Amino acid sequence: QVQLVESGGGLVQTGGSLRLSCAASGRTFSTYAMGWFRQAPGEEREFVAAISWNTELTWYADSVKGRFTISRDNAKNTVYLQMNSLKPEDTAVYYCAAQTLAGPVLRPTMYGYWGQGTQVTVSS
Repeated sequence: QVQLVESGGGLVQTGGSLRLSCAASGRTFSTYAMGWFRQAPGEEREFVAAISWNTELTWYADSVKGRFTISRDNAKNTVYLQMNSLKPEDTAVYYCAAQTLAGPVLRPTMYGYWGQGTQVTVSS
């Protein structure tokens, strides 16, 4: 069992930066690939970024590539999402998740543990 708690969301102007954190409980955190997803009102949940259990591999949605960076610290049971050059279209609730099924990291159905989400609002 893994419990995930996101933090770091807020209101920021276009071009600004935020750093999201996702703290995990449970001794098996380091064995999971971790992902960040986001969901805007009226939209489906979409993949943002993911990182392998050993940090060797990362994946990004085209819409955030070059602006967002995912990282993790297994000693602290925490995964991060550094978001730079934010745009109004980045406005959404951001969720972290632990991948529990083998398969494409961009599919939400591959993730069995989810946090409660943190709101990110980018004003124009």
